Amino acid sequence: MNKKRVWGGLAVGLALTLVLAGCGGKSSDDAGKIVIGSQGSDAQIWKHIAQSQAAKDAKLNIEVKEINGGVELNNATKDGEVDVNAFQSWAYLDSYNKDSKADLAAVATTYLEPMGIYSEKVKDIKNVPDGAVVALADNPANTARGLSLLQAAGLIKLKDGFNLGTGSESDVVDNPKHLKFKLIDDTTGPRVIQDVDLVLIGNTVAMEGGLNVLKDSLFHEEISVDTKHNINVLVTTSDKQNDTGILKLGELYHNKDTQNYIEKEFGGTKVPVEKPISYLEE
Repeated sequence: MNKKRVWGGLAVGLALTLVLAGCGGKSSDDAGKIVIGSQGSDAQIWKHIAQSQAAKDAKLNIEVKEINGGVELNNATKDGEVDVNAFQSWAYLDSYNKDSKADLAAVATTYLEPMGIYSEKVKDIKNVPDGAVVALADNPANTARGLSLLQAAGLIKLKDGFNLGTGSESDVVDNPKHLKFKLIDDTTGPRVIQDVDLVLIGNTVAMEGGLNVLKDSLFHEEISVDTKHNINVLVTTSDKQNDTGILKLGELYHNKDTQNYIEKEFGGTKVPVEKPISYLEE
């Protein structure tokens, strides 16, 4: 037998194996670990889940990496720095994908965290003064979300077909109280509450500022068809959206132990939503 042919065949076989392995990509299962990017109260929840018996039973090795900023978290997911992120609403994800020409995918719903209207100057939503200054988040998804909430509170009217992900102040068609809108960094809401008449704050930021949306807001979101785009989701890259380990994360979030922990820690301000992603796409 020709030894050169034998060694040549082995070399070709080894090279082919390496190429095929490379084509398969690195999934979280291959790595033996799922890295979740998160921030604030969401990071706290996922640290609890990572240490839970349910995670051990599911044979999931979860690492939580804290990254501040929504765009930064999505960029880290897109670039492979983390496998999954947990912080954003469906509308925020949609806005990011369009603005960044990205293809991140939602794999599970988690909760609706109500946005609230807060004030230290106004005691009743029905008594908002004429010309009141209203602070809205400056990112498109939360600007639109805030405007939708102002409409639900009866303070403004938005045009028909208002885009729930990218709508802006220019879409206000009736403003009977002549509200004046001021765009702010959405993480600064609690700090500007004294400087404006009304401020719209997402619940994660509100809690970090010592506010409880159910007790301290003048008006807040409720779960409905009109607010389903504000449901929070777990997000990964499109090539990992069918990863078995990643899909198990949604089950871990909604198990009894996790929900008891969330209720105890956050007093009902994170309303659990267990729906298929198709519900959000309708």
